[in-house]
Amino acid sequence: MADETEGASAGSGGEVVSLSQAAALFLSTLPPEVHQESQREVYRFARWYGADRPIGELRGHDVALYAKSLGAATADVARRAEVLRSFLAFAKKEALTTTNLATHLRLRKSPASTEGGAATATTPSQLTAEGHASLRAELEALKAQRPGISEELRQAMADKDFRENAPLDAARERQAHVEGRIRQLETILKHAEVVGGEAAPGAKTHLGSAVILRDLASGSAVRYMLVSPSEVSPAEGKISIASPVGKALLNRTVGEEVEISVPAGRLHFRIEEIWG
Repeated sequence: MADETEGASAGSGGEVVSLSQAAALFLSTLPPEVHQESQREVYRFARWYGADRPIGELRGHDVALYAKSLGAATADVARRAEVLRSFLAFAKKEALTTTNLATHLRLRKSPASTEGGAATATTPSQLTAEGHASLRAELEALKAQRPGISEELRQAMADKDFRENAPLDAARERQAHVEGRIRQLETILKHAEVVGGEAAPGAKTHLGSAVILRDLASGSAVRYMLVSPSEVSPAEGKISIASPVGKALLNRTVGEEVEISVPAGRLHFRIEEIWG
């Protein structure tokens, strides 16, 4: 068992590779249009497990625990999980781990879903113009990966040693995840309603609105954009209308004061401006 751990902790050159180093290697292989979103999720996982820990010490149960922490398989969670599966498959391909740990990243089914996912297949969704463009760019980037995946499959199938066949399994799994995400994005975009635009005087906040809030205690200002759960990006100030903060900010007008409950207590804001 010790031999397996030591071997898994080192890269192909024999050096010990930390999880953060492995993340950087993976991100360097991605096209620019998917790099930013992937970076946030991969480094979030690295911090959760321990960025400086050798990636070779990562085990299936660690990945399974992280999958549980993600919650039910909403569209946003599924997209985050897909990024991690690609990262873990990359780690196996580069011999940073002994097995493809992506197989342990299984999401809990969403309570709202029904057998086969038929309930969500044609459910209309509202997206901001920015979010619609982002999903469209992701879709095109995934489609651009198809030739590379096909080549990986061809090379893996050319290897006649099928005793382990890990490269072939990894390529097939990656293909399945990519095609699944492509189908999901195509369905979302097909039934999406793009909302947003210039806010009229007296308009209320809604999906797609950008708001500037004034903290009544400190006097500082903060900007948020209210987006759908599939567009959330804390680093860009995009918060879900399904979150406690998002719910508190919906259907508000300029000048209104809002009380928001957070784990640290209650915050009091005044809405200064609204766009969209």
